[in-house]
Amino acid sequence: MTRRFLVTAALPYANNRLHLGHVAGAYLPADIYVRYLRMLGDDVIFICGSDDYGVPVTISAQKEACSPQEVADRYRRLQQEAFRALGIEFDIYSGTSICRHHAPSAQEFFAKIHAAGKIVPRETEQFYCPRCDRFLPDRYVEGTCPFCKQPEARGDQCDACGRAFEQTELIDPYCATCRSRPEIRRTKHWFFQLDSFREALRAWLGDAQGWRENVRNYALGTLRDKLPDRSITRDLSWGVPVPLAGADGKVLYVWFDAPIGYWSFTKELFEQRGDAEGWRRYWQDPETRLLHFIGKDNIIFHAVIWPAMLLAFGDLVLPANVPANEYLNFKGEKLSKSRGNAVWLDDMLARYEADRVRYYLTAIAPEGRDSNFTFEEFTARNNEVLSDVLGNFFHRVFTFAERHLGGRQPKGVAGDARARGLLAKVAEARDRWQDALEGLRFKEALAAAVDLGREGNRYFDAAEPWKTRKSDPARCALDIGASLELASALSVLLAPYLPATAARLRAALALPAAAGNSDVEGLGRPLIAEGAPLASPGILFPKLDQEAAT
Repeated sequence: MTRRFLVTAALPYANNRLHLGHVAGAYLPADIYVRYLRMLGDDVIFICGSDDYGVPVTISAQKEACSPQEVADRYRRLQQEAFRALGIEFDIYSGTSICRHHAPSAQEFFAKIHAAGKIVPRETEQFYCPRCDRFLPDRYVEGTCPFCKQPEARGDQCDACGRAFEQTELIDPYCATCRSRPEIRRTKHWFFQLDSFREALRAWLGDAQGWRENVRNYALGTLRDKLPDRSITRDLSWGVPVPLAGADGKVLYVWFDAPIGYWSFTKELFEQRGDAEGWRRYWQDPETRLLHFIGKDNIIFHAVIWPAMLLAFGDLVLPANVPANEYLNFKGEKLSKSRGNAVWLDDMLARYEADRVRYYLTAIAPEGRDSNFTFEEFTARNNEVLSDVLGNFFHRVFTFAERHLGGRQPKGVAGDARARGLLAKVAEARDRWQDALEGLRFKEALAAAVDLGREGNRYFDAAEPWKTRKSDPARCALDIGASLELASALSVLLAPYLPATAARLRAALALPAAAGNSDVEGLGRPLIAEGAPLASPGILFPKLDQEAAT
C-alpha cells in the first residue's frame, strides 16, 4: 500500500551560507529519507525554503549596507545552489519574504487563531537601546543565560542549553550592536496562549510512536509546568505585518512566522503544478505522515509551540515525528555562523565530491549525541571505507569481469549454491538497512551497506578467482557473477546516501538508472540479466591525500 508523506527540513536563515552543521543536523538526513521513500514508491513531497525574516537578516543587511530583501534573495540563491551541488533535491525551495507566504498564509494563520481568542494583546516590557534609538528584538540583545549561566546567550534562546525565555530574563544584558546596557520600556505586543494547549500536547506526545528519546523527553519535560504565553509580534519594519488595526510597525515574530512557511510553500508548490487545492491531501488528510527534520535547538518550536499553533488553527495534521539531531562540533565547539565557527558547505564541495561529503556527514551524524568534524578524520574515513572497502570491491570485481569474462554477466548464478549463500547475506543486509531507515537510524542503515561491501571483499578473497580462472573457469565465472550481484545490491542500498555513485554503478551493470521498490524487494535474488553487458564505472573513490587535510 502506498503511503503518503510530507517531509520538511528546517528553514535556514537567509543571512549567510550553509555550514556543515546545518547539513548534518537536518537537510542530509531528510534527503536520505525522502530518497528512500521514493525508492519504495511512496507518495512524498519534500518542502523547504529560506527563513527571510527576523533579526539575523536585518543585522546582515546593516553590515552589508543593503536592504534585508537583497540579503534574503542573495543568500536564498546561494543556499539553493549549495543544496543542489550536494544532491539534495527539494520539491520546492521558497522563502518567507515571498508574497504568497504573507497573504493569505501567514496572516490568515494569525487571524484565525486571533479570532478564536488564543492571541491576546498585552502591554509588556522590552529592552530599548537609547544609543541606537530603537527597541531591541531578541537577537539585538545578548547576555548570560538565566538557566545555565552561559555567556553570550541570545535574547530568545540559549544555544548552550537550548532553553527558551523572554529577553528580560537575561542576566547582564547588552545591546548586540553597540554593546551598551539597554533600558526597559513599555510597548504593546500580542501573545499566543500556549498553556491552553498543554494537556492536548501531553496527550499527543504521550501517544507518539518512534520518536527519538531526546526529542520526546525534552518536549514532555517542558509540559510539566504551566507554559508562559509567548509573544508573537515584534517592533520591526522587516517581517510579515500584523493584520490588525492599531498594529502599525508590528510584524509577526519569526518563530511564529517561519513554520507557517511549511504550509505556504506547499500551497505554492501545488499552484506551480496547476493543482491549487492539491496541498489539502498532505495537510488535511489524517493518513499523511508529517515529519519535520531539525536540529536540537529547534525542538521546543517544532515539538511544542508549532503543534500548539496547529491545534489552535485546526483542520491541519500534526507532526507524526520530529527527528532532531544533536550538534555537529568543530574544534570542540558547535558549528555556528553567528559565532564564526563554521565549515562552509560550498567550500567543502569545491574541494571534494558531493558523495564523499554525504558519506562522512552521515557516518558521524549526531543522531544521539554531539559529534565532532575534523578534516583529518574526513580524509581517513573516506580512504578506509569508500576507497579501501567499497571502491576496492567494485574495482576488483569489474576489472576481473572485463578482463576474464568478456564484460558480460555469466549464466547460472541463480542456481549456484555458493552464490545463493552470498545472496542470502544480501537479503539480510537489506532487512537491516530497511529496518534502520524506517526507524530513522541513518548511520545504522549506512553501516549495513558498508558491511555488505566488506562481505563482498571476503567472498572475493575466499573464492580466489585469480586461481580458478585457469583451474576451474566455470567456478570462477559463477563467483564473479555472484560478486556482481552483490555490487548491484550495493547500487540499491547506497542510492539514498551516495546517489551519484549509485547511478554510476547501475549504468555499469546495465540496470535502470533509478532503483525502485522492485529492486529493494528483489535483493536476495539476481538483479542482473544473464549475458548483460558490463562496463567498468572506473575508479570510484581514489585515495585522498592525508597531508592535504586541514
